[in-house]
Amino acid sequence: MPLSKLNLQQKEASLAPSGYNLVIASAGTGKTSTIVGRISYLLQQGVQPSEILLLTFTNKAAQEMLARLLMKFDDSIVKRIEAGTFHAVAYRYLRNHHSIILKQPRELKVLFKSLYDKRIFTNASDVAPYSANYLYDIFSLYQNSTINNDFKEWMVKRNQEQLQYVEIYLDVWEEFRELKKEYHYVDYNDLLLYYREMIRKNKLTYKEILVDEYQDTNPLQDSILKAFNPPSIFCVGDYDQSIYAFNGADISIIGGFKEHYVNGRIFSLTKNYRSTAPILNLANRVIEKNPRIYPKTLEVVKRENFGMPSLLIFEELFLQYQGIANKIKLSNRPFGDIAIIFRNNSSADGIEASLREIGIPTKRKGGVSFFDTKEVVFVLNLLSLLYNPKDMMAFIHILSYVKGIGNASAKDIYEALILLGNGNPIDGLLKPDKTIQEPFAKREQNLQLGLFDDFYMNKNLRFNGLEKGFENNPLLGYSKINKDGAEFLNALFCFFSVFNVNDKPYYLLSKIPQLSIFKIVTQKLARERAITKEGNIHQAKYEESLLRIERRISVLRDLSSHYNEIGRFLNAMVLGSSEMSEGEGVNLLSIHASKGLEFAEVYVIDLMEGRFPNKKLMAQGGSLEEERRLFYVAVTRAKENLYLSYAKRDKMKNIDYQGSLFLYEAGLLNHQT
Repeated sequence: MPLSKLNLQQKEASLAPSGYNLVIASAGTGKTSTIVGRISYLLQQGVQPSEILLLTFTNKAAQEMLARLLMKFDDSIVKRIEAGTFHAVAYRYLRNHHSIILKQPRELKVLFKSLYDKRIFTNASDVAPYSANYLYDIFSLYQNSTINNDFKEWMVKRNQEQLQYVEIYLDVWEEFRELKKEYHYVDYNDLLLYYREMIRKNKLTYKEILVDEYQDTNPLQDSILKAFNPPSIFCVGDYDQSIYAFNGADISIIGGFKEHYVNGRIFSLTKNYRSTAPILNLANRVIEKNPRIYPKTLEVVKRENFGMPSLLIFEELFLQYQGIANKIKLSNRPFGDIAIIFRNNSSADGIEASLREIGIPTKRKGGVSFFDTKEVVFVLNLLSLLYNPKDMMAFIHILSYVKGIGNASAKDIYEALILLGNGNPIDGLLKPDKTIQEPFAKREQNLQLGLFDDFYMNKNLRFNGLEKGFENNPLLGYSKINKDGAEFLNALFCFFSVFNVNDKPYYLLSKIPQLSIFKIVTQKLARERAITKEGNIHQAKYEESLLRIERRISVLRDLSSHYNEIGRFLNAMVLGSSEMSEGEGVNLLSIHASKGLEFAEVYVIDLMEGRFPNKKLMAQGGSLEEERRLFYVAVTRAKENLYLSYAKRDKMKNIDYQGSLFLYEAGLLNHQT
């Protein structure tokens, strides 16, 4: 970025004297251009590229900045600049100077659990100890979020009830650390801890360190900057966009810049190139309710008139999603220029389904697609088998919910049903060929293993309570089928006994939730989603998961009302998804996933009090100030048109809603509305 193309504020910051410089760069004010301009200036001043360190929040951001520098400087110069995230930079250094093996957390958790499981926890209260996985995560958060407190002091503030187990926790952690050291294993936190150690030991430093997204720095990362103690530091960030407290980010680091760097300079970029004046005015009315760390006033550069931000109010939750989908359908914008932003991932299901139903493609980031959720896939697979009984993959997927049945065994069962049904697996369940008593291919018996090697053993007598038409099915002789498997296949038998290919999709989706096969699967999924990191079932989460599953199937049922044939419905729901998954499509984004992006037209949905701000997360250690920053980030993604929406009622939960506090603060609602 040539310095001549910067505005006066960007240029002033880029040309700042060597020393301690902080640039407050609000949304859309050109922070990337300013950082690239700063590096250009350093190189022109004779600073060697190897004396510059650029630290970014993502490696993608670092690559974008280096790519811009290549437009002005030779590749041999740019490639000598050390750039990337804290972890990437640390890994490159340590890999070149030490023998280390970087391991993913999921791998190290296995090792950690093996040590944890040797401990015996005796407690005099009803408080259960943390599970091994959760304890691993707790230690990780501890390492990132504090430098001066020891673990016991930190736990006093976090969860005093767990203090009775702290000595055992520390003993496990110490043994784990020694074992990692013995095998040269490191995790992401170790990279930063070892890197800091090397910085201090070898007195490493750079002439200038540049830090992007400074507001998201955590105490461990900040300790690395302090270990370097560079003669010049250039930090760029915006305290109003600090939204990663759950990962240890500490807003007091950017807030305390002048206290730590006594002679530090503060620059502000106030010219916003992204949004219109009405959008920025709305964002500022809300965010100014937060404490002002550094004063700032944004100026609007864009002069075109795209109208005022609009508030959309709907009577019911699903009507909101349908209404927004229809509004987008009437829009003349390319779908890729439109974003729907949500605070909670559950909000995206209804809007994604509503868009898909009217043929609008979507790209979802920051959550699992509605059509990829296990319950939706399971129900669509059930319908697929009604439509095409020979759909082997649908059958194998359905059987994956049977305990002890893997893909190979599921394929064996499918092939046995084909044989028993003379080519039709449904007939194999409902009316098996009586002349076939051994539908599974027999393996060559290994006499040394005796009875345990007998692949086909008639064990029908083990199973009680099966339907009369299924209790003697030769399928039950398969040695891999246990009691759970027999009950599941019995439930599948009941499903095919009741429904057929001529039933209308809406009728099927109204009745399926009442069947035992659906209840078996949904209860299993709900339990999995309600398991706490301590290893227990969280009852409220279990019930919430069941309700969410019910809602998703209700959404699917409503989508099916326009189709009279199973085949046409499946084609719209399943086959069409491959065309709508990539490429052009409406962007569905969580707020965290939307950070750093911009769109011509933005919808921020489900702005109901309790949901946004999210009162549950606030009660678990969040804050209204952070929720307000999330709102600020969401609305400042909009360049031209901004729509904020909420629903007055959730029919399924039987809950009435009020508009979000932020809508009142924005001036879109008043207390008489």
